[in-house]
Amino acid sequence: MGRPKGDGNRSKARPSSSSLAASLLPSGTAAVGFGGYVGSSRVESSLSSDDASPFLDIDGEVVQHLKRLARKDPITKIKALTSLSMILKQKSIKEILPIIPQWAFEYKKLLSDYNREVRRATHDTMILLVAAVGRDLAPHLKSLMGPWWVSQFDPASEVSQAAKRSFQAAFPAQEKRLDALILCTTEIFMYLEENLNLTPQSMSDKATALDELEVMHQQMISSSLLALATLLDILVGSQYERPGLENIAAEHKKTSKARTTAISYAENLFSAHKFFLEFLKSQSPAIRTATYSVLRSFIKNIPCAFSEGNMKTLSMAILGSFQEKDPTCHSSMWDTILLFSKTFPDSWTIPNVQKTSLSRFWQFLRNGCFGSQQVSYPALVIFLDAIPPKSITGEKFFLEFFQNFLAGRNPSHSLNADPDGLAFFQAFGECFLWGLQNASRYCGGADAVYSLQVSLIDKILLKLMWHDFLPISPKNQERVFSVESRDPSCCSVKPFHEEAVETFKTKYPIGYIQELGKCIIEILSGIYSLEHDLLLPFSTVFQENCLEIFKQTENVESSSEVIERVITFLLLLGQSAVQKGEKWPLVNMVGPMLAKSFPLIKTLDSPDIVRLASVAVSVFGPRKIIRELVCGDYAAFSSLSDCMERELESEQFLQLYKEIFVPWCLQGNGSSTSARLDLLLALLDNECFPEQWDSIITYATDLEFCGLGTSDPNNILVLAMLMEKARMEICKRKVGVDLVHQQGSHADHWHHELLDSSAISTACSNPSFRSSDARFIRAVLGGSTEDDQTCFVSRNAKILIFKELCKNLVTFALDSTFTWVKKTCSLLTAEANDSVPRIENVLEMAHFSLEVLDGSFFCLKTIEDENELVPGTLAAIFLIDWEYRLAMVSNAALDETTRKMKSRTDFCACVHAFRGKISSQFFKSLSLSSRNSLGSILVQSIRFAVFKEDEADIDKLTSLCCLWMLEVLEVLGQDQFEEQALLDQFLSKGDFWPLWILPDFCTGGKPATLEIENISVNVSRNHIIVAVVDQLISKIGIDSVVTGCVSRTSSSTEEATNELIASQSAYSRSWLVAEMLCTWKWHGGSALSSFLPLLSTYGKSGNFPHKESLFDSIVNILLDGALVHGASAKLSLPYVWPVSCDEMESVEEPFLRALASLVFTLFEDNIWGKDKAMLLFKLLANKLFIGETINLNCLRILPLIMSIIIRPLSNGCGEPNQDVQHDSFEENEMHDTIKDWLQRTLSFPPSSTWQIGEEMEDWFHLVISCYPLSEVEGIQGLKPERSISSIERTILHELFRKLRLGSRSSTAANKLPTVQMLLSRMMVVSIGYCWKEFNDEDWEFVVYQLRSWIESAVVMMEEVAENVNEVITNISISNNSEDAVEKLEHAVSVLNPSPVKVATNALAAFSLFSGVVGLQKEENADNMNPLETERWDPIKDRILESILRLFFSTGAAEAIACSCCSEGSFILASRRLDYPHFWELVASSVAKSSAYARDKAVKSVELWGLSKGPVSSLYAILFSSKPLPVMQFAAYVILSSEPVSKLSISREDTAGSLDGDIGDQVSYRIDLSSEEDVHLREEISFMLKKLPYEILEMDLVAPQRVNVFLAWSLFLSHLLSLPSSSPARERLVQYIQEHADSAILDCLFQHIPLELCLAHSLKKKDVELPTMLSEAASAATRAITGSSVLFCVESLWPIGLEKMASLAGAIFGLMLCILPAYVRGWFGDIRDRSISAAIESFTKLWCSPPLIRNELSQIKKSSFTDENFSVSVSKSANEVVATYTKDETGMDLVIRLPASYPLRAVDVDCPRSLGISEVKQRKWLMSMLLFVRNQNGALAEAIRIWKSNFDKEFEGVEECPICYSVIHTANHSLPRLACKTCKHKFHSACLYKWFSTSHKSTCPLCQSPF
Repeated sequence: MGRPKGDGNRSKARPSSSSLAASLLPSGTAAVGFGGYVGSSRVESSLSSDDASPFLDIDGEVVQHLKRLARKDPITKIKALTSLSMILKQKSIKEILPIIPQWAFEYKKLLSDYNREVRRATHDTMILLVAAVGRDLAPHLKSLMGPWWVSQFDPASEVSQAAKRSFQAAFPAQEKRLDALILCTTEIFMYLEENLNLTPQSMSDKATALDELEVMHQQMISSSLLALATLLDILVGSQYERPGLENIAAEHKKTSKARTTAISYAENLFSAHKFFLEFLKSQSPAIRTATYSVLRSFIKNIPCAFSEGNMKTLSMAILGSFQEKDPTCHSSMWDTILLFSKTFPDSWTIPNVQKTSLSRFWQFLRNGCFGSQQVSYPALVIFLDAIPPKSITGEKFFLEFFQNFLAGRNPSHSLNADPDGLAFFQAFGECFLWGLQNASRYCGGADAVYSLQVSLIDKILLKLMWHDFLPISPKNQERVFSVESRDPSCCSVKPFHEEAVETFKTKYPIGYIQELGKCIIEILSGIYSLEHDLLLPFSTVFQENCLEIFKQTENVESSSEVIERVITFLLLLGQSAVQKGEKWPLVNMVGPMLAKSFPLIKTLDSPDIVRLASVAVSVFGPRKIIRELVCGDYAAFSSLSDCMERELESEQFLQLYKEIFVPWCLQGNGSSTSARLDLLLALLDNECFPEQWDSIITYATDLEFCGLGTSDPNNILVLAMLMEKARMEICKRKVGVDLVHQQGSHADHWHHELLDSSAISTACSNPSFRSSDARFIRAVLGGSTEDDQTCFVSRNAKILIFKELCKNLVTFALDSTFTWVKKTCSLLTAEANDSVPRIENVLEMAHFSLEVLDGSFFCLKTIEDENELVPGTLAAIFLIDWEYRLAMVSNAALDETTRKMKSRTDFCACVHAFRGKISSQFFKSLSLSSRNSLGSILVQSIRFAVFKEDEADIDKLTSLCCLWMLEVLEVLGQDQFEEQALLDQFLSKGDFWPLWILPDFCTGGKPATLEIENISVNVSRNHIIVAVVDQLISKIGIDSVVTGCVSRTSSSTEEATNELIASQSAYSRSWLVAEMLCTWKWHGGSALSSFLPLLSTYGKSGNFPHKESLFDSIVNILLDGALVHGASAKLSLPYVWPVSCDEMESVEEPFLRALASLVFTLFEDNIWGKDKAMLLFKLLANKLFIGETINLNCLRILPLIMSIIIRPLSNGCGEPNQDVQHDSFEENEMHDTIKDWLQRTLSFPPSSTWQIGEEMEDWFHLVISCYPLSEVEGIQGLKPERSISSIERTILHELFRKLRLGSRSSTAANKLPTVQMLLSRMMVVSIGYCWKEFNDEDWEFVVYQLRSWIESAVVMMEEVAENVNEVITNISISNNSEDAVEKLEHAVSVLNPSPVKVATNALAAFSLFSGVVGLQKEENADNMNPLETERWDPIKDRILESILRLFFSTGAAEAIACSCCSEGSFILASRRLDYPHFWELVASSVAKSSAYARDKAVKSVELWGLSKGPVSSLYAILFSSKPLPVMQFAAYVILSSEPVSKLSISREDTAGSLDGDIGDQVSYRIDLSSEEDVHLREEISFMLKKLPYEILEMDLVAPQRVNVFLAWSLFLSHLLSLPSSSPARERLVQYIQEHADSAILDCLFQHIPLELCLAHSLKKKDVELPTMLSEAASAATRAITGSSVLFCVESLWPIGLEKMASLAGAIFGLMLCILPAYVRGWFGDIRDRSISAAIESFTKLWCSPPLIRNELSQIKKSSFTDENFSVSVSKSANEVVATYTKDETGMDLVIRLPASYPLRAVDVDCPRSLGISEVKQRKWLMSMLLFVRNQNGALAEAIRIWKSNFDKEFEGVEECPICYSVIHTANHSLPRLACKTCKHKFHSACLYKWFSTSHKSTCPLCQSPF
């Protein structure tokens, strides 16, 4: 049971009895009050209980609430109290008075309740009661006062506060409250006595839990004891004084009576309860605390209660209470002990009391006061004072006291100024000093006192505390005196280093050491104040310890730690004693120690000892330390005789400093060198600083000692270290001092001419370039960080040094293997190129320079205005860095096998790392001139890399150059104007750039084309820089590189816009776009793939002014170039449909190609509109004629441009035979121009007279380009895009007839490919625009030409297939596949592009022709058009047969090549991609072909005799390595439809002969009813039978995954085409059930988001589905209802996640229809419940409803024509009831379909049977269950088979003894295999399973051999 409100122990807010009594005293009086109140007014005696008013009748509602107060439930009590409170507010005094007696009774009980809320609410009600009745409460006061007083000491603070508030409400005045207590003294003591006699069992008369009773008892006892203690303090201990003088005698009489009563009752309680000692043994800390308070009150107020009879017992208990372990009791405990010791000092002399008490006290100290450090430690010094001196032995007591005191320390408490740790050290110091100061209390004479003091110092301060701080004992001293080993004779002294190592094994926290040191110093300060001579023992030991430490420096590890402790001690001395102005630390301790050890310090090379001396200097000052160090040892100096009495004079100080310390501190390079230099600088005095620093530099740079120019590097290293420390010294001196008067706080104070000469000599004259030299230069220069501006040399010296460094770096760069690096060196500073030093020193020089720069880089900014020095140095760093980056990606650049190149590469890597540390902000902080100079050098170096470097890989060089240029722009471009200036420098004219356009870089004038002869020479270099520009554009955008867009902050918007346009105009680079478009292709990109998409994105953004003028300028440049070079343009426009951007590749002339691609992009992406197209048309039309002369160059380029702009110029496709009214003058003018072009073309002679190179061909191209055909669902559907007038249509038809008539001639001109191409294009345009004008002759000519052109392509493609077949056959025979790829490439080389292009137009014309024929069939029969559709159907079929032969031939070639190697298949498939339009048109016609045409084409391929047949050809296309989507879909359509579908699944060797008619299904039917295994075609067998598990890990749109889905789609479609009860279907289903891998279902649900399935099922149905889930769900539902997946396959391409999800859903839906048992088996094996729940949710929501509807509908439609069998369907309940009756027997079977059918198996029940045994009933029920669950098909079929099983059984056919069924549940066979012994027949499948599982071949019944 718990405590709901926590009434257990006294809270922190609850006061003890003594503190409460003290708080009740008024200010200015010695009397003790209570509750904060005091007074002596008396309350008149209340009426006795006998005189009280008789009990009156109480209101019924009040009675009810009072009764509820006696309930056990605290909630009921609180509610009752609340109700009473409300009543008390409403009723009058007269109505309330009768309540008080009963309330007094309940009040006492409620105040002892377990629940604190009940107790608090009781006092709240009491407040309202006393407020209501006022003085009328007096008659009942005595019955209330006891509980009322005790409740003010409740352990719960909120309860005690409520009690005090209620008491104060009753007695507002302080005097009245005191009078009430005096009045009720007897009643209170009686109540207290009653409480103290209580037991837990007597606390309640109800069945209360024992633990609650214990808590209630503890609360009552602790409250009562505290109430008693406080009452005694008030009534006995107080001296009552009233402000007035009247009635003093009467008042005194009342108080005396109350005091007498209180003492009498208290003494009785004291004796009755055995001095309350039993309560000290309580388990409750609250009771023990209260008991200590009661005892304290008795000691203070009733000392007479302590008599000789009980003194020993009480002394033992009180003085022995140090065994109290609860820290909450210790405050009261200490109050009691201290008061008892002072009141009864003789109690310490009672036998055994001292021994027991001190034993417990030592244990108390050793245990750290049991956690009450902050309470107990401050009381220790008072405790020492309270102990009578005569009762203890002084020295022994103090030793044990301090030893146990230290034993109780906790080092972890000293961390982060922990209060416990601080209390420990403060108390220890106070106690120790108290012991020294009061030693005379324990000793008789001065010698004895001194002896005790020395003993405490020696044994406590030195051997305990100092040993803790510094773990070392001198050899002539005893071992440390510890608590664990107190006998000094028991062990010997170890050597220092052994003992130190042993002691240091226990590591103390730093905080503990710090506080311990402070405590020792405070004690020492107190000792010195008490008696100077007492400090001598510690001083002596301190000096000896330090000397011992210095002598044992060979043990570096231990000595370093010990010296660190001494240093810490010195620093603490500086923080405390020295700051107080005390001299004893230096005079008595540190000074003598240093004086004795200074000779040893000089001889030892110990950095720790020297550092100790430096710390002493920092603490006490340089002059005082030098005085202490040298006065004793240098008495020869007569002037120093009185140095001990005063500080040294400046001259004396300087003399000692120069002669002693400078030589010693600057000698040699050793381990203590750094520390000696620190000491040397620490001794610098503010007054003598210049002379001291001059002496140091003079000595250090003296050639006799420094060794400059010699081979010894140590002296220069010492000088370098000195300058580094001087730099740090400057930083120290700058902190917190007056810089005006502080010497050494500025760098100028440290300047010296000798430093300049030394630094210059080291940088320029030293040939060895040592590391120490570089360190020295770095030290004097400074600048290692941006904040480090301290330099020790002059400006001229800095310039000379950095010039030398720059020269070294440039010399290194000149030694590079890269041409461009050497070329760039000529741009650097002139000083760097003056002379080239010896080659063998180049690398050392470079390393030296880099090392210096690494430590003084920011010093460069201080000499920034020195000519070109800073830019040259920075450029050299960039140059070497870039060389390294290029070398890392270029194998030819550096030969790593040579040592020289390896060393160079390593150094370049160091420069690269150094360059990476320099921030961009540094470069931007340079001056404008420095940035401009550096940028010019870097940009030119990049251009050198582009134009001059021949060794590096071009692609890698391009990428690096782009990165370098971006780096230059980032670090040097302060604003956009500077960036544009840098780009201008990079794009400026050079020897190889620009190649096509010549811009005027000075004025931005009109560009012109270059001479064509120069182009071929410079093209490779041009490609490199174009590639760099392309990458730059992709990184920073067209607006920065091309348009030069910069912005400048301006005060007005209009002004800002004007400045922006002006700046764009100045930096616009339209010529750059033209240059890149003319270049067309470059390394890593091209105009089509990379540049034009970026340009289009920029054009569509619409955020850039000046964009229109940019595009206009680019078009004008390219148009001018195209017109100039138009004569060389070899234009090829083979097709009539809209030209694509990819087809621009065929245009050879660069300017025309660039112009066409740009114009196409502008119109295709809707950047330009019709108005721009009209302007461009007018411009070109005007340029077509120069006067009356035709501009042949313009004529050459016009068809291509016209084919692009004609689309935006067109109004759309209206009715071709209707006249069109144009909206504007420009449109009329355009149509008139086109008619003129038609008339001119019509006037040309017949095609039979054409000569090569004449302009007639160009005019025909121009005319054809004016009649565009738009695509409808791809190019397989074309329609006219322009609306033309009847006149224009007539002229166009006449032009077609003229070509038709001219083509009848068999002249060589008509056979030219150009003429054939023009004729084919003209035919497509004519059919599209004027087919209604065609007559029979026109149509016959069209059909004839179409067949001729298509047949030519067929012959060529079949030749390719035969060549491939021959190659593969020969390779198979010779078994030599090495040259297979080469021969296959040669085999496909017979493909001639010209016939294919002509055939492409023929196929487009055939598509239009077929559309016309289909349209005519829908028109009226009385149509006067001469076209008769019936006569064209056979011709269409023959053309379609040819097209199918095209399709099969390319598939056969790929299938044959694939049988040899995958590379061969790739070659054949890739070749198809060269003619995508051709194969798209072929595939379109194939998909729409008739069954007759397919039949003929299949027979033709079979009779052809290739190694691969038609089905293999189709699979090769379907699963091609380089697929075309339309080809794949066409192959799928053929494979899934008649007649090929019968051959597409099973192998052809199991089919019948193909010689018969294709319509004869018997010859093509695969006999799957035999017992032979099913043999699937190898193309799909591995996908169905054994799914590669790698597919599950592939991407969701991987080709292999798509192929698997297509294979399953074909298989499922084939199953659907078979009759549901056919043996062939049953065999295939059984094959899948046994052999197919169910991983395909896992693969399907990778595409269906399962996590969304379950989430959606929990939401409302109208919530919109996520895209992928929606696609999968709708496809699954549609596949189930439509029994097909063709709709998904048709829309599958291009492959995407949503389309794959749709196909996966459709396949899953079809599997549920056809293979439900297969899917159910997979679903049952899923172990992840979340996955199975999601799959079930998906099925139940979108698959099961249509499936169940289909099943029930089929069952309802099925005709079970039998009088013995009937079926009824309940669609609402999803139930089927099958009733079978025979003679007098009958049986009803109910089949219930679950909501997630077929994932969950159907349930079969038999509610009624007649005349059938229970065994047979169960058997038939089981057979029905097996039939419906194993059926992979419709339930109607399962029911029919089950009925047949019944029929067979009633006919007498024996059931199979294994499965107890006549008809097998899976393959529906009858028992045929009979046992020769028992004659029972078995199903073959059952018997096979029996043999395989039992591992024996015996009969299951008779066990005889089968």
